[in-house]
Amino acid sequence: MKIAVAGAGAVGGYLGAFLKKAGHDVTFLARGKHLEAMKKSGLKVIENGEPMTVDGDFTDDLTAFLDAELILFCVKSTDTKETAERISELGNDHAVILTLQNGVDNEEVLSDIFGQERILSAAAYISSHIQEPGVIHVDGVTKLVIGALHESLVSFRDNVAELFNEANIETLTRDSIMEAKWKKLLWNATFNPLAALSTATVGEILDNKELRETAENICREVLLIANKNGIPLKEKMFTITFKNAELARGHKPSMLQDRLNGKKMEIESLSGYFVKKGRQLGVETPAIQAIYSNLLYIDS
Repeated sequence: MKIAVAGAGAVGGYLGAFLKKAGHDVTFLARGKHLEAMKKSGLKVIENGEPMTVDGDFTDDLTAFLDAELILFCVKSTDTKETAERISELGNDHAVILTLQNGVDNEEVLSDIFGQERILSAAAYISSHIQEPGVIHVDGVTKLVIGALHESLVSFRDNVAELFNEANIETLTRDSIMEAKWKKLLWNATFNPLAALSTATVGEILDNKELRETAENICREVLLIANKNGIPLKEKMFTITFKNAELARGHKPSMLQDRLNGKKMEIESLSGYFVKKGRQLGVETPAIQAIYSNLLYIDS
């Protein structure tokens, strides 16, 4: 299959590399020093200590997406609308878009631009970061959960899942993909903004009395919003969220990585979204609001 990766960073680059290794025609969209390094030496992925390097079409030119059949949409949520509009303007009206982004608000933006019948969504459980330009480091077990926003894409969804599984990336399918996305978002919303504000790793948050209490309050607020919003997340998800955090104690969440590297943080998708949704649903969010306000100040 001809595949294009919009945002060949820690997640997109990793997935694209394994698809390329499996024999697919993959184009990687990137920029800056990361792009320069890949053009020079290929893309190196180190997964659980095992390195591999793939060659490919590394570019910053979106016209390379013209004949893509599948586009892995991995840009930051802050860049969703602009990147999607630029891809739409190319005139490729047949490519299916698979968003692997954080949050649950990107699907609506992408559907408005491309139509629901062209959108797949995935909850991506991948602990990865760009170790240095051209090098992606991955720890732990990776997994994707993929769903279609429109029933007409179910067959293609299954084909894409098979494609990833054949590339040694464990992939499941779900009919209720937004519930799966919210389960992942519960973890992200609990730890990502708090890590970015405190500069603490997941383990440091768990071990610090005040930070852990804040994380627990955030998690409870997100659970309330989810259920008020029609996403039936059970109370046991609170325990599961913190159990999963214990397995990622050394992890620096993506927003913390962005802050340390001077990049734009996904404040709105992982924090502001809940403040606004809470107001709409009549759910008070004091813990989330405090983190959100501080992050906005830092980002300004």
